[in-house]
Amino acid sequence: MSIVAIVLIVLAAVLVALALSAIRIVREYERVVVFRLGRLRGARGPGLVLVIPVIERTRWVNLQIDTADIPPQDLITKDNVTIRVEAAVFYRVVDPIKAVVAIRDYQHGVLRIAQTTLRATLGQHELDDLLAHQAAINDLLEQTIDAATEPWGINVVKVETRDVDLPDTMKRAMARQAEAERERRAKIIAAEGEFQAAERLSQAAGVIGREPGALTLRTLQTLAEVASEHNSTLVLPIPIDVLEAARRMAAPATPNGSSVR
Repeated sequence: MSIVAIVLIVLAAVLVALALSAIRIVREYERVVVFRLGRLRGARGPGLVLVIPVIERTRWVNLQIDTADIPPQDLITKDNVTIRVEAAVFYRVVDPIKAVVAIRDYQHGVLRIAQTTLRATLGQHELDDLLAHQAAINDLLEQTIDAATEPWGINVVKVETRDVDLPDTMKRAMARQAEAERERRAKIIAAEGEFQAAERLSQAAGVIGREPGALTLRTLQTLAEVASEHNSTLVLPIPIDVLEAARRMAAPATPNGSSVR
């Protein structure tokens, strides 16, 4: 084999290698940012993308939703309570050119912005607000972080505070507060029950007072209920009017219709 043939074979292999290196297969959720001799040429994809070897350089950007786990952050709330909070930020790249050109490492930048925003935002609220309005706090964090990352072509989808760790002394204080609150509600409910019972008893007394024999019937009914449940001797005072009524009913009647005394 001559030298010319060897050179032609080598050149052909080099050309084939260069042609293969010029082909890029970009998936649907990816984009390729192309630089030609250091100058931005735009974002390409998805599908088959041709890149000039040696002259053009590429940066791959993923458009899927990514997650940045914020490590536990120690902060002081507005009411001077020290807490530790963990959170997660869900974001996606909406402008691959900005994500490559405007910032060196957008993933690291999102994480740092999320950490500082978490401490600054939660430090402006009291502990009760953080625990009771967690959804509103998450929305506020989302809006603040999204506004900071918008120049980088990043859209914050969601922010979730996963865990709020309280000191042991604060947990005990909150437990005592919850117990006191339950006792207060129990007393209020008992007082409401006494008030309603008193109203019903007042209405019942009014009904019995309108009929003289109602009190006697109620007394006899109570005696019957007690006697059926308890086998014991009862001493119960009988009203005078009951004895008078019984004596009048037992006295013989006179010819003119009056009873004999």
